[in-house]
Amino acid sequence: MAVVVSKQNVVTTMTSAQLSKVFRSETKRWPDGKSVTVVLHRSSAGESITLQRLNKMSAQQWRGWIADHKDSVKLVDSDDEVLTYVASTPGAVGLVDVRSVNDRVTIVRVDGKVPMEDGYLPH
Repeated sequence: MAVVVSKQNVVTTMTSAQLSKVFRSETKRWPDGKSVTVVLHRSSAGESITLQRLNKMSAQQWRGWIADHKDSVKLVDSDDEVLTYVASTPGAVGLVDVRSVNDRVTIVRVDGKVPMEDGYLPH
């Protein structure tokens, strides 16, 4: 999995704790003042497991959180839709399969690591 942001985003590295706050919608704005928009692939098992572990939630808790936050989280049907939305929306952040990443977005380093490096994201 890879955390991605738009090319215009000033954030290119985060800690796991910061990322968890972003994906739980606790962080509302980036350092440059842009609103954070979380974009998730509606039916990605890998994404769900990664986010459950990152946020220390059970599958049931995560589904409940998504249902409770449906107005603040953009749900789409594919990694390509996540990438398209993130690329065209300043402030958007998403999580996609690392093999889907393209040059329209920036990959965020997590705890100083890049995707496929041990310790990048819990999985």
